[in-house]
Amino acid sequence: MPVSNAESDPAELVCAASSPAAGVEVLDPRDVPLGGPRAMAVRRTLPQRGRSLIGAWCFVDHYGPDDVSATGGMDVAPHPHTGLQTASWLFSGEIEHRDSHGAHALVRPGELNLMTAGRGICHSEVSTPGTSVLHGVQLWIALPDAHRDAPRDFEHHVPEPVVVGGAVARVFLGSLGGVTSPVRGFTPLLGAELVVPAGVVLELAVDPAFEHGVLVDRGEVELAGAVVPRGTVVPRGSLGCLGAGTAVLRLASTGSEEARVLLLGGEPFGEEIVMWWNFIGRDHDEVVRFREQWERGDERFGAVVGYDGDRLPAPSMPKARLRPRGNRR
Repeated sequence: MPVSNAESDPAELVCAASSPAAGVEVLDPRDVPLGGPRAMAVRRTLPQRGRSLIGAWCFVDHYGPDDVSATGGMDVAPHPHTGLQTASWLFSGEIEHRDSHGAHALVRPGELNLMTAGRGICHSEVSTPGTSVLHGVQLWIALPDAHRDAPRDFEHHVPEPVVVGGAVARVFLGSLGGVTSPVRGFTPLLGAELVVPAGVVLELAVDPAFEHGVLVDRGEVELAGAVVPRGTVVPRGSLGCLGAGTAVLRLASTGSEEARVLLLGGEPFGEEIVMWWNFIGRDHDEVVRFREQWERGDERFGAVVGYDGDRLPAPSMPKARLRPRGNRR
């Protein structure tokens, strides 16, 4: 049976972390097949056993550069979501998005597509015929209990590139370097792409109430904070994490080529969640109900119009009861 975005057991690995004295966790990626007939491989850094969230960010998939002529690209059939937002961000290529809210849009490099599932939505994702190299990230944001039944929604935003401390930044959520995204969130968040020239050391003023994560797409990076003066190397494809309490984030591009990273941040998410397959709920029985509703075609999720093929069936529930998860403190 094909697997969709999330594994049924997303915590099979313990995160690789630096020593507590260093203050920077380094989460190494694991390869996971994305849903659809071609099972495109992605690198997943969040969630892991040792860390479930960075703020409300609860899921980080990083893929490519993928030669579409060799792999067939992305073809993810209609699949459901509850209790979250999906944030799509590309470095190269193009993806066609369709959802049951009625949105039909293209995901392009440097442009944010933010879909709100809330009570329930379904969508499909297919790389376009003109795409030769597919490269990007797929992110999930957990919705707080007060808003997890929010209505379906879809937003598109093209952030202007700005120079922040010697780097080129595209701020797609929250605020950084005097730039604020107009996109609405349900919890305080930060999301930005940073391109840092080789040899440049950034010192970014950030909200000390936020946790932060740095996903390295290319180049070599050292990460440190105001209370973590010594830099920790974050390899390409890994996610470096800093806890709340840092007012200045120090990011050094130490390689011979410019570094490109995704900076994610947010206030610690004070709720435990159950995340299984494509659902976010609060307990096992709720997720069982979501699965049953998807399988019988309940209107909770609606339908995608225009996708050529069948929707994804849900995998079987695990034998053990799903347990709520939050970050260890």
